[in-house]
Amino acid sequence: MTTELPTPSTRPAPGTLTFSTPRRGKAPQHLADLDLPGRKAWAGELGVPGFRADQVSRHYFERLVTDPDRMTDLPGAGRDELVGTLLPELLTPVRTLSADEGATLKQVHRLHDGALVESVLMRYPGRVTMCISSQAGCGMNCPFCATGQQGLTRNLSTAEIVEQVVAAARALRHGELRAGTAVEAGAEETADQSVEQTLRVSNVVFMGMGEALANYRRAVDAIRRLVDPPPHGLGMSARGITMSTVGLVPAIDKLAAEGIPVTLALSLHAPDDELRDELVPINTRWKVDEALDAARRYFDTTGRRVSIEYALIKDVNDHAWRADLLGEKLNARGRGWVHVNPIPLNPTPGSRWTASRPGVEQQFVERLLAHGVPTTVRDTRGSEIDGACGQLAAVTD
Repeated sequence: MTTELPTPSTRPAPGTLTFSTPRRGKAPQHLADLDLPGRKAWAGELGVPGFRADQVSRHYFERLVTDPDRMTDLPGAGRDELVGTLLPELLTPVRTLSADEGATLKQVHRLHDGALVESVLMRYPGRVTMCISSQAGCGMNCPFCATGQQGLTRNLSTAEIVEQVVAAARALRHGELRAGTAVEAGAEETADQSVEQTLRVSNVVFMGMGEALANYRRAVDAIRRLVDPPPHGLGMSARGITMSTVGLVPAIDKLAAEGIPVTLALSLHAPDDELRDELVPINTRWKVDEALDAARRYFDTTGRRVSIEYALIKDVNDHAWRADLLGEKLNARGRGWVHVNPIPLNPTPGSRWTASRPGVEQQFVERLLAHGVPTTVRDTRGSEIDGACGQLAAVTD
């Protein structure tokens, strides 16, 4: 197995893993890249009192404001320059696509260097979930994933990750995410509850473009910005954040030691090494049992139940014996620590694979349940706008 540096126009060779990114200009430093003491020190370097960074932080994280004219607690003289320095524009909207009668939005953003990233906002009864990107492209090269086939362009900065959530929160406040049938079909809500749902992102999943644990420090710092209370961050619950990984074992153990009780989602897709070597190339470095052992250690350390993500691919990994093998491997590590999410494979351009037949999917689920493994088929949203799992490729046409 070799490690190469793909360009945005060059797809990696099958099985190639990419951890290093081509040299590109760094994203402008942004207030969200730093913790509050770091922001105050930066303000001092700019020749202004540290408490001004606190004020700007409150506008950004609490009011979701970046317009200097709305920051009237700052002195008029030099206000535009200070705000422009602390809050440089990181994401330029390219287009927004809507599905599920307005309850799902896919946002395409252009970064400062021209790289494109996507995020998806989904409204459900009682919550708003956002799928965010941690890299432009991905270096893990899973052959059934559009992002993986694109190759890795670069890591996102902490602030570029955070700004996706802030931009979505602004969209919610502007009423851009409608209820749609996904909400209307749920329990009745009071008017106050409906308004509250439009004002905040309640759940964030690192399941967009990229392998977040390959961009470890920036991704973890982004989580801290999401969970820390204003003016430090957005004040989300860590229990509403899910970190997805293909199985970077050392990084899983490192995340467990961070003391942030986020949910871990392990993208397994096969219980046997022979098949997983093909479907998830990282398996050539850390085998199925090593990844599952790390997932169990994560549960032991954090107390947070682990999710196993399993894309069901017709006649490839959906055999009943593989469901049995998965159930046996999970139970060998104990009970009550894990939940399996089978995902009907979403179509991607040029793919030779397709989703399992409904009857086969049902049998797969039933075999896992027979082993006593909690199992829920993942709800697929946004597939018609290429916004579902494995479909994000950041194309503009």
